[in-house]
Amino acid sequence: MLTTQIIDRVVQMALDEDAPWGDVTSELFIPAEATASARLVAREPGVFAGGEVVRRTMHAVDDRIAVELTIADGDHFDAGSTLGTVTGPARGILRGERVALNLVQRMSGIATLTAKYVALTAGTEARIVDTRKTTPGLRALERHAVVCGGGRNHRNSLSDAVMAKDNHLAVLTAGGLSLTDAIRSVHDRLGHTTHLEVEVDRVDQIEPVLAGGVDTIMLDNFTIDQLREGVALVAGRAIIEASGNVNLDTVAAIAATGVDVISVGALTHSVSSLDIGLDVTIE
Repeated sequence: MLTTQIIDRVVQMALDEDAPWGDVTSELFIPAEATASARLVAREPGVFAGGEVVRRTMHAVDDRIAVELTIADGDHFDAGSTLGTVTGPARGILRGERVALNLVQRMSGIATLTAKYVALTAGTEARIVDTRKTTPGLRALERHAVVCGGGRNHRNSLSDAVMAKDNHLAVLTAGGLSLTDAIRSVHDRLGHTTHLEVEVDRVDQIEPVLAGGVDTIMLDNFTIDQLREGVALVAGRAIIEASGNVNLDTVAAIAATGVDVISVGALTHSVSSLDIGLDVTIE
């Protein structure tokens, strides 16, 4: 969940990085009493995310700055649209401009890309979800942007659920335990509210993993035919997540196999920021 406390922490870190001893250019060129108005303008179409981030960035610089948004997070917009206005002390607006734009551009880029994936899976039961492949320090903002684009969130951190991958299973089975017994040994020690997910990379691992009592089984880097086979084998006994080789060209076919969840690292780890500008007029 994206709280004001999280936003403020990220914003303050970014402002400290961008202007550790003030904005020397604006302080030299812009009179202290000067005011300005600015329009937040979309240079390309997309899905908006980060309105509260823009507002709290400007307020962190100078609480006399007013931010009025004409769009809500999750709304689609066209190129040339005015997404909001910013008015107040000119020095403050100029100091906050880059941080506000950096964050809202990235968040809107994530929301826009997510919406494309969601549109391509329309008519199926598959949910598009993010991964932990996020920018360090920005996870909460980026995950919020995924939701704005119509996607869902995977586990937020390593503390939220048990998710055993190939390396975990290799260690567990090194002592001679079977795959089923290794998973069951973990399952039996879990609290009843803790979710257990296990990754498999071969069809023949599916039955032994299911026998261990998993809640979700991840089919990693399966072909389309293997995904269909996996869905038939699981037969509703666990949530099925597809992962690996997911992109805009493959996601529709993956969704059509009947999987429940498709995790897409690209939503956050390789997204392009959307082109959004702040057109400032000094008064």
